[in-house]
Amino acid sequence: MTEQQETSEDVVMTRIGQALMLLHGGDREEARNRLGAIWAEIGEHGDPLHRCTLAHYMADAQDDAGDELAWDLRALAAADGLSQDRLDEHHASLAVKALYPSLHLNLAADYVKLHRPDAARIHLERAHAALDALANDAYGNGIRAALDRLERQLEGA
Repeated sequence: MTEQQETSEDVVMTRIGQALMLLHGGDREEARNRLGAIWAEIGEHGDPLHRCTLAHYMADAQDDAGDELAWDLRALAAADGLSQDRLDEHHASLAVKALYPSLHLNLAADYVKLHRPDAARIHLERAHAALDALANDAYGNGIRAALDRLERQLEGA
């Protein structure tokens, strides 16, 4: 990666991180605005890492479950186009396959919100099938616990 690409990489990921801080601080509208501006710059065919990261967080910033689903689907599509080499450039300890449990969990949750239990079950199965990519650490255990909670919620519906 050239120095110019590295700088561009840092800038995009930093801007996404800043929008995420706004989101976690409760300013969903401003987070959506900033993420939307970045999306307009990187576009539907931009760097898969940027698209996956941005779409994942943009989904969290949505007030409408249908919009959340659309962004989570974009995140999944971007992950499908993300190479391990590209992810290693950003963070060498991450594995592309480790993204899938969370991405499918989010989609399952979206479908539950939209009262589409069959679609939710499909993504729960896909999330479970990908769990072996997660370590037995706080993150992995958090995803496993969230899957269990969502399954119980779906069973009770």
